[in-house]
Amino acid sequence: MCKLLGIDIGTSACKLTVFDIQGNVVASASRSYKVRYLRAGWAEQDADEWWKAVCSSLKEIWKSGKVSPSEIAGVGVDGQSWSALAVSKDGQVLRPVMIWFDRRAQAQVKWMEETIGKDRIIALSGNPLDPAYITPKMLWIKENEPQVYQRTYKFLQSNAFIVYRLTGNFTQDKSQGYGFHFFDISKGCYDVELCRDMGLDIEKVADVCECSEIVGKVTKEAAMQTGLVEGTPVVAGGLDAAASTLGAGVIESGQTQEQGGQAGGMSIFLSTPVIEPRLILSYHVIPDSWLLQGGTVGGGGALKWFKEQLGYEETEIAQKMGISPYKVIDDEVSSIKPGSGGVVFLPYMSGERSPIWNPNARGVFFGLSYDKTKAHMARAVMEGCAFALRHNIEVAEEAGATVNRLISVGGAANSDVWMQIKADVTGKEIVVPYSDDATALGAALLAGVGTGIYEDFKEAVRRTVRVRKIYKPNPDNFKVYGDLYGVYREIYARLESTYDRLAQIF
Repeated sequence: MCKLLGIDIGTSACKLTVFDIQGNVVASASRSYKVRYLRAGWAEQDADEWWKAVCSSLKEIWKSGKVSPSEIAGVGVDGQSWSALAVSKDGQVLRPVMIWFDRRAQAQVKWMEETIGKDRIIALSGNPLDPAYITPKMLWIKENEPQVYQRTYKFLQSNAFIVYRLTGNFTQDKSQGYGFHFFDISKGCYDVELCRDMGLDIEKVADVCECSEIVGKVTKEAAMQTGLVEGTPVVAGGLDAAASTLGAGVIESGQTQEQGGQAGGMSIFLSTPVIEPRLILSYHVIPDSWLLQGGTVGGGGALKWFKEQLGYEETEIAQKMGISPYKVIDDEVSSIKPGSGGVVFLPYMSGERSPIWNPNARGVFFGLSYDKTKAHMARAVMEGCAFALRHNIEVAEEAGATVNRLISVGGAANSDVWMQIKADVTGKEIVVPYSDDATALGAALLAGVGTGIYEDFKEAVRRTVRVRKIYKPNPDNFKVYGDLYGVYREIYARLESTYDRLAQIF
């Protein structure tokens, strides 16, 4: 029986999962890689490490004996957004990848605003001007590393780089196009005139294709490195958030995916584009549909930071018990009442994206006192990320989007306490699909539709997505959080100018 392979190039690790046609996990493997922070606001990765991680993970999958390479009917790849990955004509990586939370290109954003005009750019791209996007990063490379820019044949996305290594073809899927401010969000194509006015070369981006389109087959060289069968079809793939939205079963109006991975946020299905400059607008991986997104840096990454910096004791306990440190943290958080005793956390650990778009914002614990414990702080981290989610939902609803209930994916979806906190903070029912491999599943479903295994996306979702758990908001907790949410918003408003002062010092 044929199987589908989903490759997810995340921020901290890649995860490869083989699914059967019913969406059951047959085998999986993952490998982590590093993010390098050379300066404040800089964040880079080595794209070759992505490829090595993919090859190593595949070898582990074949070694498990659970699936044979000959059973793989198609490959789909999703990846983190806004990667400025410069490659030569022969596909060699020319510099470290400036990933999605690299915000060094603030001067280039200012130039774009003053020279091109914010209104013109937003009207075409549907997205705000922020240094995290690819366009200002391209400009930064052109200005600061002109030799790299000149040698660049294509700027690729994270998933497109893996697709290139598998097939030898340069591609640009439609769902990742929103990273370029000269990408027409309504038409799904580049605006050559705007690209030229920005001083960039349109030849340095690949042609746009649909996410489920077969763009090539595994080459002989790639087969030798990965163990895949030469000739296996590979589809273009897409944005990780969009792939996870598909993997969560969000394919119709009114459905919303809630993301609890390294980053946080939500993706609302749209049948027509809605431009709200405080949010993010991209194409869905499904043709002729869009996603209105709220993307925050406050997600699993914030809790991971807490665990690594303050959770030594929890990690030690987890090792002795043979469980995850996050399970120990969950148990501690469960002992603290909603509101964390007045401790409020602003989860802006690497600036913040939507809806405040402030690269200078930083994380804050507010309300600490001698009676507070690590458990209070851990709960405040979870609540702060939930407040960021609520802020994005409110802005989306103000813009006319409909958010009925949230379908949650990502590692945070495995935490009962965090899911209940998000339900209580937002006042929305939260549904968790049966599989916590939603992102890789979405990539695999793209391959399934592209190769004709599924007739369409409705059949793909009907056959593979199942609900595991439902969390209903507690009215009493919602009221407590409503009051605290006001404090959360006020803290940022009062600190906004102070963040700028701090940035001038460090």
